[in-house]
Amino acid sequence: MKTRNQYRRVLENTLGIPFTENNAIDVLVNGDEIFPAMLEAIDNAEQQIDFLTFVYWTGEAAQNFAKSLAKKAEEGVKVRVILDCFGAAFMAEGLAEMMEESGVKVKWFRPFAQWKVWKSDNRTHRKVLICDGKIGFTGGVGIAEEWEGDARDPSEWRETHFRITGGAVSGLQAAFMENWVETEGYLPLDPDWENEDPMPDSRDNNILVQVIRTTASVRWSDIVMLYQTLIKIAQDSIYISTAYFNPNKNIITLLSEAVDRGVEVHIMMPGKHNDQRLAKLAGEETFEALLNGGINLWYYQKTMFHSKKIIIDKMVSCIGSANFNHRSMLKDDEINLVCIDEKLAQKLSTNFDNDLEHSEAIDKNLWQRRSYLQRGFEKITNIGKDEI
Repeated sequence: MKTRNQYRRVLENTLGIPFTENNAIDVLVNGDEIFPAMLEAIDNAEQQIDFLTFVYWTGEAAQNFAKSLAKKAEEGVKVRVILDCFGAAFMAEGLAEMMEESGVKVKWFRPFAQWKVWKSDNRTHRKVLICDGKIGFTGGVGIAEEWEGDARDPSEWRETHFRITGGAVSGLQAAFMENWVETEGYLPLDPDWENEDPMPDSRDNNILVQVIRTTASVRWSDIVMLYQTLIKIAQDSIYISTAYFNPNKNIITLLSEAVDRGVEVHIMMPGKHNDQRLAKLAGEETFEALLNGGINLWYYQKTMFHSKKIIIDKMVSCIGSANFNHRSMLKDDEINLVCIDEKLAQKLSTNFDNDLEHSEAIDKNLWQRRSYLQRGFEKITNIGKDEI
């Protein structure tokens, strides 16, 4: 197996983005762990809170976040919020207004009435919370009742989110600022805001982190480069968890080649509980090629599966907002963290194994006998799909 520095050198040389050192990362599983940790960070903030999300809908979590952010603004903390106009279209009535009245600066990313029609399909899918420039959060969680609870039944989604301290927080801040500049129209620097370096706390803090942020792309994006690089460097194992799965031909070829050189490949995605049936159909057209290539495919069956992570050789982990699909690779603004650390990778591998207990393997022989109607729907949903 490669050393930490060997993985680091390949990823830095390919993506041109350096790793930061001395980071600490907490893995937060499902709403019962995610929301209290985020709200605690908000409540403890003393100077500044920056919050960016794609989904902000309804439910107790939506109320709690709006109230907490409003309270901090009333206390004199600088609070900035970015909501995607599409993803937060079903936000509970009055929450945005309540925050604004309390002094929160709320911005809507690419409102349909104001944005160029040819770019209206390009959204910010990032989920970022930064408190005082020291504590950051990212992952897949949306602010809605679907994410509340502990994935005990179909009403509670399965999710993974992350609490980050250390130099990587600056990368999360840059992702927020990139979207803020577009909504505000200028870059608001804070020369009077003096903050200590975003160093980690006293916990294990030796994680190497590379922050990858991407925007809509015509052909290549850093997410495409990242995913292909991760597959190419794998020597022993690849574990992929994603809410939406639709790989292109190049990715399928790389995954099959990985199997040929002895790499064990597992991919987990939502099964019967799925909020995007068309997206699921589009991805299913690739299953036959993947199964023929020796890739293990799994449908998570307990509830909607929204967790996003890639684990390579139980050493390198890729976490963040991006799915393993066409939108994340080409259309949306995303934020991913590449982490080199055995302990983190092992924890995520254990979570993957736990999720396997609620998953069903997709049988190659049964899949090859699926109906012609199913095959037809798969092809229709992939019309116009770009190959990258």
